[in-house]
Parts: sequence; C-alpha cells; structure tokens
Amino acid sequence: MPARDMIEVENVNHPGKTARLDAEKYRIVRAQMLKLLPKKAPGLTQAEMMKAMRAALPLAQFPGTTSSWWMKNVQLDLEAKGLVVRDGGKPLRWRKV
Repeated sequence: MPARDMIEVENVNHPGKTARLDAEKYRIVRAQMLKLLPKKAPGLTQAEMMKAMRAALPLAQFPGTTSSWWMKNVQLDLEAKGLVVRDGGKPLRWRKV
C-alpha cells in the first residue's frame, strides 16, 4: 500500500503545536470551507458550517460523522494561518478574511 501524502496543520487554540493529516482530504475540506464561508459579517455559526460542509463533502470520502471532525480541524488551521476569523458574540461565527 503506497504511503499517503500528509500535511502539517496548526491549531489556533494551541500555538506552536502541529498535527499531520491526510493531504488529499485536507485540500478537499479546505476548498469547500473557503468556498462556503462568507467574507462579510455575520459569518456562519458552527452548526451552520457543519451542515453546509456535510452537504458539500463527498460521502464516499467522508463517511458518517467524520466530516465534522475534518471541518473543525481545517477551520482551526485556517484560523491559525489568518485566513478565517471568529466574530465575537454568541453564538460564535466564522468568516473569511
């Protein structure tokens, strides 16, 4: 079995700590998230983001609830890289920079 291409991701909640994820899945989720998130406030809540991402991701590659796990990992990485921001308030909302 060939080795999978991996990518290092960051977590805005744990600066300096990285994790390695499947690069193909990461790219798919990243592209969809950046496509779905608005640039203007108020942004999307976590529940809205999860619902939209579940509908956008191919079920064959993201079976069951793993799409939510991938969405959260990519969202935290994009925040750490400054491409996505949290708007204050409750509930929290995210948008592209």
